Amino acid sequence: MGEIAVIGGGTWGLALASAGARAGSDVVVLTRRDLDGQLPRGVRVVREMSAAAKHARLLFLAVPSSACRAVARDLGDHVSGSHYVVHGVRGLESSEGELETIADVIRAESPVRRTGALGGPALAQDLLAGTPSVLVVGSRFPEVVEAVTKTMGSSTLRAYPTNDLRGLEWASALVGCLTIAVGYAQAMKTSPALVAALISRAIGEASRIAAAAGGEERTLLGLAGYGDLLASISQSERPEVIVGTALARGQSRDEATRATQLRVEAVDLVPRVAEWAERHGVRAPIFRALAAGVQGRKATSILEELMTLPIERHA
Repeated sequence: MGEIAVIGGGTWGLALASAGARAGSDVVVLTRRDLDGQLPRGVRVVREMSAAAKHARLLFLAVPSSACRAVARDLGDHVSGSHYVVHGVRGLESSEGELETIADVIRAESPVRRTGALGGPALAQDLLAGTPSVLVVGSRFPEVVEAVTKTMGSSTLRAYPTNDLRGLEWASALVGCLTIAVGYAQAMKTSPALVAALISRAIGEASRIAAAAGGEERTLLGLAGYGDLLASISQSERPEVIVGTALARGQSRDEATRATQLRVEAVDLVPRVAEWAERHGVRAPIFRALAAGVQGRKATSILEELMTLPIERHA
């Protein structure tokens, strides 16, 4: 079907590589890790950025947000404007108090202009196992979306397109944060009605934040927002849910993140989003409360605060 190079040999990078190979694409993974026994069938390892850039026009970036700038800068020495770079990072980079999308970082640090992002409810475990999944691919360039659907789409993976790249990136980051709240709710054994209220109000709040950042509110109302967050209710193995559950049970932030054995972008991002919203005049009580929880406040105290806030005119 085509060639793919995945930059990053972590769980998510291997999941994307597995999905591409399952779709019949020629896939390489750039990593320094020893992947003995973990490499998906049909996937090869390369050790140099130049080899990845030479192998494929379509590159997937699957590294922590904190490493994205350095990786994009390195990538910039080996790619041209003919390459497409699509990232699957659930994060935003903090720069001088502002929050930048990963696509913006890629454009700033490399000659690549045709960028994209992945979002939606697909889990790494499902992609690795070949369980039927859906995700969202966003780009301002139709040829990027077409390349992703051609090389990744299969009978077990369906990719839905959007041209709201900024909205998709913010949606992925914000939903990652809000999924921690789902873990809180599950640990506290709150009623389904209260969980429904939390999700509805949280998505409304996230859509305001995304719109203030230059995205489209409606993006949060589809698979990238509601769909992704609704899926988290039953995804007890999702890293953000594990973190939220651990925090609600009184574990420290470090203990909670160790329980996942993975880097969870949302843990560091939640306080930054809360600060960003306040600075830009966006009312975001759920994110503010969630930030307090990540920083050690008791779950019962957070719930009490949310239940006693003034009621907005529109539910």
